[in-house]
Amino acid sequence: MQGLKALTDNLCKVSGDATSIEFFYSFTMPKLGKEFDLIRVSSDSLVNVELKSGGVSDDAIKAQLISNRYYLSSLGKPMHFYTYISKENRLVRLSNTGKLVETDFADLERALSRQTEIYDGDIEDLFKEESYLISPLTDSARFLRGEYFLTSQQRDIKKQILRDVCDREKGARAPIQGFTGLPGTGKTILLFDIAMTLSKNEKVCVLHFGPRAKELDKLDERLKRVDFFYCNEGTRPIIADIYSFILIDEGHRIDEDTLSWILALSKEWDAPIIISYDREDAISEEERIGYGSCLIEEIPDFVQYRLTNKIRINAELSTFINCVMSFKTRAQRKDYPSISVAYANNSKEAGELICEYEKRGYVYIKDPDLSMVTFPKRLSEYKDKFETEDTESECKEFDKVVMMLDEDFYYDDEGDLRHPGESSVRRLFHGMSRAKKDIALVIKANEQVFDVMLFILQR
Repeated sequence: MQGLKALTDNLCKVSGDATSIEFFYSFTMPKLGKEFDLIRVSSDSLVNVELKSGGVSDDAIKAQLISNRYYLSSLGKPMHFYTYISKENRLVRLSNTGKLVETDFADLERALSRQTEIYDGDIEDLFKEESYLISPLTDSARFLRGEYFLTSQQRDIKKQILRDVCDREKGARAPIQGFTGLPGTGKTILLFDIAMTLSKNEKVCVLHFGPRAKELDKLDERLKRVDFFYCNEGTRPIIADIYSFILIDEGHRIDEDTLSWILALSKEWDAPIIISYDREDAISEEERIGYGSCLIEEIPDFVQYRLTNKIRINAELSTFINCVMSFKTRAQRKDYPSISVAYANNSKEAGELICEYEKRGYVYIKDPDLSMVTFPKRLSEYKDKFETEDTESECKEFDKVVMMLDEDFYYDDEGDLRHPGESSVRRLFHGMSRAKKDIALVIKANEQVFDVMLFILQR
C-alpha cells in the first residue's frame, strides 16, 4: 500500500487526474500462476508496473520485466514495462532491446495518457487458456513458432535439467534424469521444449513409446532438428546415427530389455538421458501397470522431478476423475456442471447416446478391449470417425470427451474401480484425463456403477 501511495503521489505531480487512472491489481494468469502487480490494457497498448519496496538487484528487476513481456505477448499489443522502487523513489523501464534504463514519471504518464478505450471488463477474458496452453501434437504449427508458455514449475525443472546435462564435468558419467506427474501436468510439451532447446547446438533423438500417431509424424516431418523414433513393445528402432542427447516420451511403457538397450546407447555415445513418464496414483495400486515407472526410478543415480500443477485439466474435471477411480477416499465437490452421465440398457442405446454426444462436439475415445457399441444405421457414418480415437494415444487432448463403461466395470469394497481387463481402468483414467473442458460417460447395462456416478454428482 505504501508503494501504491508513493506511485500515485509521483503521478499526481505530473498529471492533474492521476487518481482517476485505473489498473488491474495483482492479476494472476490462469493455470500458469504468473502474477503482475499493475496492468492497464487499452485498445492499442498495455502498461505494466511492478512495485518493489527495495533491496532488489537490477538484474532481478530486468529478469522479471522480461518474463512479464514473455507472458503478456499473447495479447499482441505494443507494451510498456516499468518497475517502481519506493524506498529509493526510483522508476526504471525495460527498453525494446531488453535493457533496464532509468526513467521518470513524466515518461510513465505519457505512456498512460496515450492509451485509448481502456478495457474494464473481466481481465481473465483476455487470457483464454487455449491462447497459450497448447499441445505440440495437436498444435504443431504454433509449437514450432514458439507460441506457447511454460509454467513456472516447468521452467524451473527445465533449468535444472539443462544445467545438469550441459555443465557436467569432463569425463563425468552422462546424467539420467526424468520428470513425472499425472496426466494434464504438461509433461509432453516440456519434453519437446527441452528437445527444441538442446537441438539448437547438438543432435537430439526422441524415442516415443506407444502407438504411431499421425500428429507426431507431422511434427517429425517439420522439425528437422530432432529425430523421432517409435519404440513398440519387444522391438527396437534402427538408429544409424550418434546423438548427443536421448529423450524418452511416455517412458512408463518401457520394458526391461529396451531400457537396458537405451542405457547401453547412452554409455556408448556419452549421451545424457531425459525421460518423461506418467504416474497413476489416482488408480488403485492393483490396477496400475506402472512397470516402466518402477524400472526408471530404480536406475542408479536417477534424478526425478515431479510436475504437480495440472495445466490441461481444471479442478472440477480432476476431482471428478479421481472420484470415479475411488469414490470413497477422494475429495468431493458440491457440483459438476461440466460432467454428463447417461445410462444405456444395451449396445444399441449406447451407440445412440454416443452419436448424440458427438453432435454436441464430444470426441468418443474407445477402449478396444470393451464390448462393442452398436451404432444406428442412420448414423453409421460416425462409426469410422469414432474408432480413429482410442485410449492408446494418451498425448492428444480434446475440449470434450465421451467414453463408455460396460457391464464388467465394478467397485470393490474399498470403493476402487475395477475391471477384469488388465488395462481398462487405466485406459478410462487416461482417456478422461485428455478432456480440457467437458466429460461425458455412457454407462452400459451397469446399475451399480451408474449408482456410484449419481452418488458422486449428487454429493
